[in-house]
Amino acid sequence: MASLPHITLDRKTVAACETQPVTVEGLRTLLNSCHDLEFAGATDSLEGVESLMRTLGPALLVVDKALGLPAVLDQVVRLRGRYPRLAVVVWGVSMTDSDALRLLQAGVRGVLRKTSELRSVLECLRSVAGGSNWMEDCVFRESGGNGHRPRSGLTPRELQVMELIEQGLKNKEIARELGIRPGTVKIHLKHIFEKTGVRGRYGLALAGLKEKSVLSLQEV
Repeated sequence: MASLPHITLDRKTVAACETQPVTVEGLRTLLNSCHDLEFAGATDSLEGVESLMRTLGPALLVVDKALGLPAVLDQVVRLRGRYPRLAVVVWGVSMTDSDALRLLQAGVRGVLRKTSELRSVLECLRSVAGGSNWMEDCVFRESGGNGHRPRSGLTPRELQVMELIEQGLKNKEIARELGIRPGTVKIHLKHIFEKTGVRGRYGLALAGLKEKSVLSLQEV
């Protein structure tokens, strides 16, 4: 009787830039039970990431936000230039909608809290490995998202303002782009918030990304 051919699964390698050794070991243990994800190694500093990339060449990199958001953002931009196929996930003990949006705009593919359940961590890593962007829904809920379609009922001008908000433009920049006064931008934003039920410009941008299916939200 002929034996069945051995099938090798395409396992994605995951590395970590993490300040807490116990967290690294937790991630290692979690991934050891996965058939599709494999723990490759870790560094405890952003300075060590370049060496880690050269020696391990991981498909995914999990970065600790505790290393400092500005420094993490700078590192992500550098990594995107040098390793365009690398997917970066950032997690932290706390994560605001402003943090999440800035990370996504810098090129981070996944955002979650360190307090997430194990299933959420795996869902994030697997979604990102599959080419999607992912963010834990509890971050989005802090922005006042109510599940309504953000663009329904908006006027053409309000849609323009929302598009520019998603790009990270400030009120003065939006006014200059559209040829209107900054005060008029504030009025448009007030109407957009009222119609969408979303609080704050960062939450509005995240809501727009969600509706465009650019961002996948995982309910917890």
